Amino acid sequence: MATVGTPRLLIVRLSHIGDAALTVPLAYAIRDHWKEAYVAWAAEPAVTRLLRGHPAVDHIIEVPTRWLKRVRAWSSLRRELRSHRFDIALDPQSLLKSSALAWLSGARMRIGFDGAHGREGSRWLNNTLVKPQRPHLVDRSLELLEPLGVHTHAKPRFEIPIREDAIQSMNPFLARLRGEPFVAINPGAGWDSRRWPIERFAQVARWLKSHCGWRSVITWGGESEQAMAHELQSLSCGAAVMAPPTTLNELMALLSNAQLYFGGDTGPMHLANAVGTRCVGLYGPTRPEHSGAYGAQHLAIVAPSDAPHGGTPSKHSRDSIDSIQVGEVCQRLADYLHQHRQVG
Repeated sequence: MATVGTPRLLIVRLSHIGDAALTVPLAYAIRDHWKEAYVAWAAEPAVTRLLRGHPAVDHIIEVPTRWLKRVRAWSSLRRELRSHRFDIALDPQSLLKSSALAWLSGARMRIGFDGAHGREGSRWLNNTLVKPQRPHLVDRSLELLEPLGVHTHAKPRFEIPIREDAIQSMNPFLARLRGEPFVAINPGAGWDSRRWPIERFAQVARWLKSHCGWRSVITWGGESEQAMAHELQSLSCGAAVMAPPTTLNELMALLSNAQLYFGGDTGPMHLANAVGTRCVGLYGPTRPEHSGAYGAQHLAIVAPSDAPHGGTPSKHSRDSIDSIQVGEVCQRLADYLHQHRQVG
């Protein structure tokens, strides 16, 4: 069903930095189709910090973390959401917490996923369901526009603007690198099952220095990842240095200057993609065709499945990520860099 006039749309992607970065093409697709549309995005605080000032989004609605359990927040959220008079809510997350917020918004048309991607109670609260045909999160999210008569054919746009103050903040650290090319190495991840062993990251950092002449800059966030970064730096024998503490925008400024991103399937990888940096991703319990760095320019190093009959590995098991060996990674990196004429 195609809409008429200038719609007022709400995107509900509440959490996870990486998933939010992969949802940005949805906002651009709306803006490209309806230049004058009103586009708002409801998100938890970590995601709102990423989206502030985004050119495709008119307004950010900050939603408390675990809002469904905060009964006192319901009435104020309802009041704020309904003040925007949304016609359409798009729910690419399709969980109970996101579909309930779409319903609370008062939007008459609430579009979410059917089938396996319509989880928890979302299929009851969203009233227009799309059964996605394409596996990747980016493509699935864009399919939510099809009931509106919007069929996207252009290459998805990921650009997230980097604020000037973040660029200026990172300049002193970049100056200390004296213009030398570097690889951003990110050893952390939200799940332990996505974390490759630190000593293997250190071996790759040493390989990058000896074979490519590239130093590694270790990105991190929070105390636990800071401890990992210290350990990696120590084991690298001078091949890697720690990045300073960064905000999300400062991290994007740093990533935009890197030759490559190297690390697991986690938020910083998708931020690197969003700022145009090629990504070399390690995939254990996740698969690049579902949620990896989007585009043929990236390299995916995928663990063999540990599930029966070639199924998806358990998201809680370290077996799959641990099965990726350093020798394989260095050989794949050498081939990839030679193909892109960056080394040799």
